[in-house]
Amino acid sequence: MNKDQLVIFDTTLRDGEQSPGASMTKDEKVRIAKMLEKMHVDVIEAGFAIASEGDFAAVRAVATAVKDATVCSLSRALEADIRRAAEAIQPANSGRIHTFIATSPIHMQHKLNMRPEQVIEQAVKAVKLARNLCADVEFSCEDAGRSEMDFLCRIVEAAIAAGARTINIPDTVGYAIPELYAEQIRQLIERVPNSDQAIFSVHCHNDLGLAVANSLAAVQAGARQVECTINGLGERAGNASLEEIVMAVRTRPDVFSVTTGIDPVHLVPTSRLVSTITGFAVQPNKAIVGKNAFAHESGIHQDGVLKHRETYEIMKAEDVGWHTNAIVLGKHSGRNAFRSRLQDLGVEFATEQELNHAFMLFKQLADKKHDIYDEDLQALVSDSRAHEASEVIQLVALEVQSKTGEIPLAEVVLSIRGQEVRTQASGSGPVDAVFKAIESQVNSGASLELYSVNAITSGTDSQGEVTVRLAHTGRLVNGLGADTDIVIASAKAYIHALNGLEANLERTHPQGSGI
Repeated sequence: MNKDQLVIFDTTLRDGEQSPGASMTKDEKVRIAKMLEKMHVDVIEAGFAIASEGDFAAVRAVATAVKDATVCSLSRALEADIRRAAEAIQPANSGRIHTFIATSPIHMQHKLNMRPEQVIEQAVKAVKLARNLCADVEFSCEDAGRSEMDFLCRIVEAAIAAGARTINIPDTVGYAIPELYAEQIRQLIERVPNSDQAIFSVHCHNDLGLAVANSLAAVQAGARQVECTINGLGERAGNASLEEIVMAVRTRPDVFSVTTGIDPVHLVPTSRLVSTITGFAVQPNKAIVGKNAFAHESGIHQDGVLKHRETYEIMKAEDVGWHTNAIVLGKHSGRNAFRSRLQDLGVEFATEQELNHAFMLFKQLADKKHDIYDEDLQALVSDSRAHEASEVIQLVALEVQSKTGEIPLAEVVLSIRGQEVRTQASGSGPVDAVFKAIESQVNSGASLELYSVNAITSGTDSQGEVTVRLAHTGRLVNGLGADTDIVIASAKAYIHALNGLEANLERTHPQGSGI
């Protein structure tokens, strides 16, 4: 490997999915993976194959769909895990098994109930098995940030000798401080005799808000792979943000003597796709991909940017995917233009029927608003696919009465397993009334964990994108809906979530697979 090349390892589909409520279906994972591939991400960690049949199927689907990037599956240092991971990535042009075991005293004693020598023995056994099944093996020391340096040196040396060619030193609990973390990486590279035979990787969590800073400090100390996620998605406070890592390295070549193969123009579209699928909105002031990242309200800033952009902007907005592209809709907007623009956004249609259904929704939206932006298209496709899969419950009609001083009343017509039912209910507001009317017929018993509304674009004719998160018997399921009418979008989102529960599209939230 070129010592100046920084490998970008994306774990949005695995660690990012461990955010409560962020579970993705197989098809959604493939959509995101295709965008990551288009961005030229080096390694895509597609999931934790042994966690469930759904995880296995998703990893295998990504391995089948992705042609250029390496597709990786996580596994504990256990034979069953490793064999399952190998089976899942088998279709990939380039596959990787990523196996891990805890190395901190607190984890070894209280979680594993193993002595340090036993941990090394199991790690070596796991790496050797993985290497027999796959040429590309990564080994991670879980909770490395709180591990003892002498022990880390011993287990890393043993893992490399066993065949691991990437060694990951994760800050699993977000405990590290940049200067100390960099020193840990530096010492490992200097003290491990066979360190030149492996790439050192970092995987940082953001519990203290230092995930990106720790990752970049490690790069300066010699790490040549960074594990990160789109939008910093991940369990607890999240992971290091891919877009921030990439643009920091790109913007400051005077500091970082490395380059990435990432095409940054896909950062914003990919961020939007992940946000739409997971229901996790991007905060407006989020670096790189937040809608205010390149906005200037201060008169002094505006004046400076107008005179010379670099007075207040260190990056070009268009370089990371911000632009004013709009498809002007109307009777002249054709199916080919629609398909072509969605291909640019990483959306492929499996069948002509799927394309036709999305195009019909596109035309319906064109009757409601004049300009259709990329954000509208992403939401439209997600909405289309969500409700094409709605085999059990479908929204047929909706009417809401809401007047000042009176209790809102909703009348809803549903198709449940092909049979139409009409129901009505009152509520504290029109959305509450609609949800109660739907629930009166479905009786799901689910609790509403999240109701979120996001304006997709600006203007009073903007589509509203609604995310509903339902909890039922230990499962969290997201529902998505988009419409220029917020009440209709809300009904769509609620029904989408109910269908997810009914059809078992989502799996139980993954636990215990974080590194």
